[in-house]
Amino acid sequence: MRELGLQAFAPAGLRRLYGPEAEADPAGLYERLRAEHGEVAPVLLHGDLPAWLVLGHSANLTVMRTPSRFSRDSRRWTAFQEGLVAPDSPLMPVIAWQPLCVFADGAEHRRLREALNDGLNGFDRRGIRRYVTRFTDQLVREFGPAGHAELVTRFAEHLPMLVLTQLVGMPEEYGPRLVDAARDLMKGTETAIASNDYVVASLRRTMERKRITPGPDLVSRLLAHPAGLTDDEVLEHLRVVLLAANETTVNLIADTLKLILTDERFRAHLSGGHMTVPDALDQVLWDSAPMSLVAGRWATGDTELGGQRIKAGDMLLLGLAAGNVDPVVRPDLAKPLHGNRSHLAFGSGPHECPGQDVGRAIADTGIDILLTRLPDLQLAVDESELTWTSAWLSRHLVALPVEFTPRTDLPEPLAPTPVTAPVTTATATGTATATAAGAAALTGTGSEESAGGTESTEGATAGVRAHAGVPVQPASPAGDGLSPASTASAPVPRQRRGWWSLLTGLLRR
Repeated sequence: MRELGLQAFAPAGLRRLYGPEAEADPAGLYERLRAEHGEVAPVLLHGDLPAWLVLGHSANLTVMRTPSRFSRDSRRWTAFQEGLVAPDSPLMPVIAWQPLCVFADGAEHRRLREALNDGLNGFDRRGIRRYVTRFTDQLVREFGPAGHAELVTRFAEHLPMLVLTQLVGMPEEYGPRLVDAARDLMKGTETAIASNDYVVASLRRTMERKRITPGPDLVSRLLAHPAGLTDDEVLEHLRVVLLAANETTVNLIADTLKLILTDERFRAHLSGGHMTVPDALDQVLWDSAPMSLVAGRWATGDTELGGQRIKAGDMLLLGLAAGNVDPVVRPDLAKPLHGNRSHLAFGSGPHECPGQDVGRAIADTGIDILLTRLPDLQLAVDESELTWTSAWLSRHLVALPVEFTPRTDLPEPLAPTPVTAPVTTATATGTATATAAGAAALTGTGSEESAGGTESTEGATAGVRAHAGVPVQPASPAGDGLSPASTASAPVPRQRRGWWSLLTGLLRR
């Protein structure tokens, strides 16, 4: 029995990061923990397993930037080694080790991370902006004539995936169905496993095509990278980009639109030309980080952090939301933070996520085009009527109803650019560290480790169900090879059923 560290605290006296208190008011819980324990607080995770929640801005940076003390390899966790984590624990989707850069340290992390960095750094902002403009116009034309819309389900939940499928290198026809699959996955419906299987089958088919006809896309770059990624490694990293990037960018777009429509400071400045959408994005990344916390890090040896004795094998949770409101760095939360990007939403250190420019470009351009097309956009309900759902990892805006002057004169979307044609030019070479050439987040909204929270099991059963939960068989576009027969016969690794149902229950309620 350890005499210090987490064992010094009686479980009955610790606060839980799950359950009614945590879900009703996560920000309030963080502040109560800060008042009770300071920069680092002992907490309980699902199954009442103890961990440390890092609340201080500086303490979070220390953990992120010193992998020699705080490893990303979850196999170090004492609870794993002592057999305390049940196989069906809701923690498993987030912290179970997998062969990804998310869970790697040292040379293996550098190998995988370099491939991902190089692949993402091949896209410049101009090429991404063309895709975003095209799909934003496409979405706005659907609801523009009505004069009203709900922007979470009609805009924010669609735009990121439509753009990401093009960057990954998937056929145009896949986009709308992958939007439905991603929404189904993250909302935890009973068809989530089938939706995941569809995503896997789509990625595998795309990989097969790109071996024959490579292009300037992420699939081709990962397959050809000198780091020598295996097929499974390529697939897993593609899925991180596609699903984690989508989910967190959805949150960034929704929360930024909410801020623009409800905060008089931003609305007035945007109308007067003194405030930019990037300024609004920065404020949201400080105040409403799309991932509230990230699990996690594991102490490589006995150490001290924030006045607490950390024992080897202890788990630490990165408190991104709590660190961003640390009174040491933000004594006045009402003060605007225009251009200040020292927030924790992107992480820091070797596991800071690559691709900040990709995520910010999707959110920045999409919101800018939306406001240009519908300049009198305004909230259709009182701000007090807006609601969120919360879980231990993140917080989600449920709906954002708006109204505007009906528009029937909206421009036609840009003509599609073939996936096999060059759409971008490399603007930076990838490096083994997260600080290279704008590498900060797969989505501009989280860190590499937050992406790890969306790893899923393998499989390739037929079809994907509609997000409403009604079983349907999606029609495959001509020649896409994803008929029920082909998806059922696709070779896949061994599957662990139930994985996604656990994960989606953590992320969305």
